[in-house]
Amino acid sequence: MTVVMSMSWAGVSPEQYDMVRDTVGWEEVAPGGGEVHVAWFDAQGLHVIDVWESEQAFETFFAQRLAPAIEKAGIEGAPTTGFSPLYRRFIAPGVTGAA
Repeated sequence: MTVVMSMSWAGVSPEQYDMVRDTVGWEEVAPGGGEVHVAWFDAQGLHVIDVWESEQAFETFFAQRLAPAIEKAGIEGAPTTGFSPLYRRFIAPGVTGAA
């Protein structure tokens, strides 16, 4: 079942996020089952909304590729993460790739 994953991780900086992104290389080699990724920051830290083909697909990506890079970047603590079934998805025509 396709799911929406929401994550908040207090204290994570844009520099740490970029270090993890560069180490994992998910924009160059997409994770199996990952469909959409959106990230932003506020005063509390990192926020992410993803769409995954399943919760298991995200958990596999996290364990195999993401967790080692998070440790390498020195990110501490743990995120607040939730999963909900995807009801509907719309991607505007012409929207592709990373921004």
